[in-house]
Amino acid sequence: MRTPQSISANEDTRLVPLWSIIAAAIVFVLIEYYFWIIFPEQQHHVPPLGLRIYLNLSWGVVAALYFLMVGYVSKDAPRRGMSSRFWMLICFVMPGGIGAVLYFLLRQPEVSRCPACATHIQGDFHFCPQCNYQLAASCGNCFRTVRASDQFCTRCGHELSGDQMPARLRVLSE
Repeated sequence: MRTPQSISANEDTRLVPLWSIIAAAIVFVLIEYYFWIIFPEQQHHVPPLGLRIYLNLSWGVVAALYFLMVGYVSKDAPRRGMSSRFWMLICFVMPGGIGAVLYFLLRQPEVSRCPACATHIQGDFHFCPQCNYQLAASCGNCFRTVRASDQFCTRCGHELSGDQMPARLRVLSE
């Protein structure tokens, strides 16, 4: 497994890098310049102003969002232990946003570290695969995730009070 980059949940707003924002703004301005200045000079019949405004702004926004998505993928892929270069290339090359759709369908869960042994683990793990540290509360009967405050499992109805409390929750309750 690749070593992931760490970005905390509070830093989600930083997942779109500055270079991507600048590139999106430049692309938006260039498209507007083309559709307002260059394109009308080449046309014999200029469409109505309302239609021109709609088409110009929509093409500019779509192109800017394209660059913002590539920037987002460049920051999100490493924190999931995925190759950012590969997914940026896929998002940039595949037409019509198909690459971005593929990225969101195939991306891995976020990777974090086990509090006990610092092994890289996926966010949906209940136990650490190296040290058996219980990371999340789970039902002792069906082993599905439950909230720490639940009295009964929402899936099978098992009474949770007899189950072993996760180590990290045991520390919080003491």
